[in-house]
Amino acid sequence: MNKIVLIIITLGLVVVLGIVFWGGGSKPQTGENVADEGQSVEIKNGVQYITIDAKGGYFPKVVTAQGGIPTKLIVKTNGTFDCSASLVVRSVGFQKILPPTGETEIDLGIPKSGEPVVGVCGMGMYNFQINFS
Repeated sequence: MNKIVLIIITLGLVVVLGIVFWGGGSKPQTGENVADEGQSVEIKNGVQYITIDAKGGYFPKVVTAQGGIPTKLIVKTNGTFDCSASLVVRSVGFQKILPPTGETEIDLGIPKSGEPVVGVCGMGMYNFQINFS
């Protein structure tokens, strides 16, 4: 009987720690409207920079940006050890494991209006889309 109680308590602690360390983030979940274009797109010196956070998915999931100008995608990681660290952007031939913490710059060239750029994790679980207008 004591062994069963000890096992139940141990499993309970594992679940609680898992929630605290991996599931307790304040990031929006899949399916929520998470576009916050005011903070994720900016133009500096004629170059458009789009910032996406990668951890437990990609945020924001949908971004609208301007087509026809040089564009760079900045993917930020911060303690990212899930599959969102394995990023593929097929339209520009990018496929790489991102560093656990840091920023990765991806040159998107000069995207055409109406042609979205899609990023997806290596397992296909998480994605984001940049729409150009």
